[in-house]
Amino acid sequence: MKTKIKIVSSAAVLTAALAATASAADSNTTNWLDNTISPVANPIYFEDPKVTSEVHPFYMYHWLPSTFDFKGGSVPLGGQVQVTAVQLRYALTDKLGLIASKDGYIAFQPNHTLGHAYGWGDLAAGLKYELIDDQDNQFLLTPGFTLTVPTGSTAVYQGHGSGTWNVFASAEKGFDQLHFTANTGFVIPNNFDQNTAQLHYSLQADYYVCQYFIPFAVANGYTILSNGNGQSSQSLKAVPLNTEGYDLINFGSADASGTTQFTVGGGARARIVKNVDVGIAYEAGVVHPVGIFESRLTADFVWRF
Repeated sequence: MKTKIKIVSSAAVLTAALAATASAADSNTTNWLDNTISPVANPIYFEDPKVTSEVHPFYMYHWLPSTFDFKGGSVPLGGQVQVTAVQLRYALTDKLGLIASKDGYIAFQPNHTLGHAYGWGDLAAGLKYELIDDQDNQFLLTPGFTLTVPTGSTAVYQGHGSGTWNVFASAEKGFDQLHFTANTGFVIPNNFDQNTAQLHYSLQADYYVCQYFIPFAVANGYTILSNGNGQSSQSLKAVPLNTEGYDLINFGSADASGTTQFTVGGGARARIVKNVDVGIAYEAGVVHPVGIFESRLTADFVWRF
């Protein structure tokens, strides 16, 4: 009788252990966020709604248009801008994250009209908070803000104005292997004469084919909401700019209010190991005036810890 009781007890313990293991494995595989990815294109403003601790170096090779159009004329331009930067994010809690989204070194290398220049970008940092995390409906909503401080080099059109705020909301919706990530926000200058106010918006659709291949399509846009005084640079003071510098530069353009810059593109991510991603994206300007945005290649590396 005692032997039977021992066998039954052992079987019960074994069954419970197997059930717990299966439940844990199931919970690990059914979390829809495991197969989602961070945006690659527009890394300064297209913020991931997930709160993570990570180091995120990226490189941008940005082609300038052959001619730069402004009110009353145009000038030859061409060439490229190269940006090498490292973003940092740290999860203060499960829902509250610290983000350092802008820094790095800029190489401004036009072919015509303007000279080559090199220098550091402005610094930007802030916070984001996971407001809604609905696992059942595969939905995530995270508002946040950053403050850009004019600490960069004026030679590369940084360090101008009194700082700008970016107040944003990021969201992600999953449909099993298909995911949509969106971001919208307002760039609000501390001094409206020196910098322009802007509305920015981004949308990415990605599909998890496998760990090593996660393709995506992306669109990014900026609509200028106000005019500045156009005095951001000695070399541009005489030019009534009718576009802005996309995500990298806020010229404080004097004739840009109401204009929109919009890009479309695509790329892919690969998950090398569980906590390491690499990505590449290409996007091109599709509306007129393109401003300084002809096209751009972005490559990045994300290490989460």
